[in-house]
Amino acid sequence: MSHLLLQAQGLSKRYGDTPVFEGVDLQLRSGELVALLGESGSGKSTLLNCLAGLDELDAGSIQLDGTEITTLKEGPRALLRRAKLGFVFQAFHVLPHLTVADNIGLPLLLLQRPDPARVQEMLAAVGLDGLGLRMPRQLSGGQLQRVAIARALVHRPLLVLADEPTGNLDARHAGAVLDLLLAQVREQGSACLLVTHSERAAARADRCLRLGEQGLQ
Repeated sequence: MSHLLLQAQGLSKRYGDTPVFEGVDLQLRSGELVALLGESGSGKSTLLNCLAGLDELDAGSIQLDGTEITTLKEGPRALLRRAKLGFVFQAFHVLPHLTVADNIGLPLLLLQRPDPARVQEMLAAVGLDGLGLRMPRQLSGGQLQRVAIARALVHRPLLVLADEPTGNLDARHAGAVLDLLLAQVREQGSACLLVTHSERAAARADRCLRLGEQGLQ
């Protein structure tokens, strides 16, 4: 039986006098992968950042697994994000001074439950088996993308926010990443909001939403 993991109501964000989005309502349930579509500059990445509590909203309410995150102070918000959220950034944000394996294992380390076997499992899952000791500078853009995806999923988060996770990948690796995201939501009862321009990726989602001037539809 699925249950509500994320409920966002009346979300609005402005930069100065310029609205990024207004009046956005969104619900995500366990076991659900939802694709978020929209033109470039429509605010999709900003919406993900707000849902993660990384950017401040001008209005609205966000509940993650029953906890209102918009009223939390930064410390408790960071702890909640660390435990329950996996974020795939469009710019990767892989730490250059850590090995690939250490980058992937960082969420587990921060949660004080290091698990080398789980890290190796994720390396294999994203097609990077045997590359754990390499440094990020030794990897291609597509490989760095897969490191970021493995890091977002390694601690089995309740909510995955993925910003163009297949944007730098060829068709084979993009398909494998979508398989991995779907396995995460189906088998572990997570939810995933996937920002994408890929019709192939959107076709595999349970439903598609579009962010535009009329809000989220």
